[in-house]
Amino acid sequence: MYLQSEEHAGGAAAERPGGRPHVCFVAPHAWPVLARDPRLPVVGGAEVQQAILARLFAGNGYRVSMICLDFGQPARTRIDGVEVHKAFRMSEGVPVLRFVHPRLTTLWRRLAEVDADIYYYRSASMWVGVLAEFCRRRGKRLVYAGASDKDFVPGIGGQIRYARDRWLYRRGLAQAHAIVAQNAAQAESCRAVHRREAVIIPSCYRPPPPAAPERKDVVLWVGTVYEDKRPELFLELAKRLPERRCVLIGGPRRGAEAFYERIRAQAAAVPNVEFTGFLPLEQAEPWFDRARVFVNTSRYEGMPNTFLQAWARGVPTVATVEVGAPVHRVARDLDELACEVQHAFTEGPNARCREYFARRHSCEEVLRLYGNLFDALMPSPPDKGGVSRRRTGGWFSQKANPPLAKIARSPLHRGAAEADR
Repeated sequence: MYLQSEEHAGGAAAERPGGRPHVCFVAPHAWPVLARDPRLPVVGGAEVQQAILARLFAGNGYRVSMICLDFGQPARTRIDGVEVHKAFRMSEGVPVLRFVHPRLTTLWRRLAEVDADIYYYRSASMWVGVLAEFCRRRGKRLVYAGASDKDFVPGIGGQIRYARDRWLYRRGLAQAHAIVAQNAAQAESCRAVHRREAVIIPSCYRPPPPAAPERKDVVLWVGTVYEDKRPELFLELAKRLPERRCVLIGGPRRGAEAFYERIRAQAAAVPNVEFTGFLPLEQAEPWFDRARVFVNTSRYEGMPNTFLQAWARGVPTVATVEVGAPVHRVARDLDELACEVQHAFTEGPNARCREYFARRHSCEEVLRLYGNLFDALMPSPPDKGGVSRRRTGGWFSQKANPPLAKIARSPLHRGAAEADR
């Protein structure tokens, strides 16, 4: 549930005790996930993570804001301690000109209204460049978090359509005060391609109360249905395993509606496949309780939230991509994929998955790692006779901030590359 908020953001709002910074998530598409609105079929991985982190920070003493696109929500609302500011509607304005107005002008106003200490953006986008310029002019801090293994490769993996937008993204990445990678592979590509050190902070997830389904007999696939996710491979897998119940959950990506309809028609022709279409996050969760094994057929990933949902329940994951987790199994082709699925049915619940999740992806662990990062970015308020000085929205020291490269190199932050050996 969300309520209309009467208080104002920025300098007029009361500051959190303990000197913790005000963090603003610039998350254009996160409103449907944060608001848990089943009428809006948007459940992207980056959006889910930002909603989880926003609630996590707000529940642990941080002042948290979020800027989202206009989905019809009030101009300013509060959800679970997170103050949400509405920006613009994607359909507003004249094509070409709308890049400047209403998009750029509205976002800039919202950034100024929020007046946060740290602005956080997740996934490759031209808005990273805009945020970097805003933070440079206003004396703020920018944290960029990668959402995919393609976010740091040359050409940004073709994810950004226009050359102008790719230039803005690269410029923003170069100017970000901190870069967060999900795994060691992302950190290495960031270093090799962009010559920047990235701090490894895994994705996190808070599972719902444990459930006890009558049967755990499902081969599960969950994701947005578009070409790079390759759901057609899951349908081929189902044909090879006619004795297994296979469930495919997901809605179409914008622009991939025709592909989605083809997959839906193909799924209807496979007797042991149930294709649910889009389900809100809360309605998809019970399917993980029913799952015996989770399957991913993507061309590339970062750290899918669906893997965390599976591991938290002791459900093994099998995929066509590597994610740097010792409990994850990779299949090179359909034959290996089928073998791994069959093995999961003979193996039973996997305690190692639960243990790995608790050690690497719990909310408590990720909160600690982000706390260390924010401490490095934001010096504490000055004591009597101190040299720090107050600026609008945050505390900044005349001395340099602790070097983030030192944090990135510490075993605490190196992630799966060392901690999971």
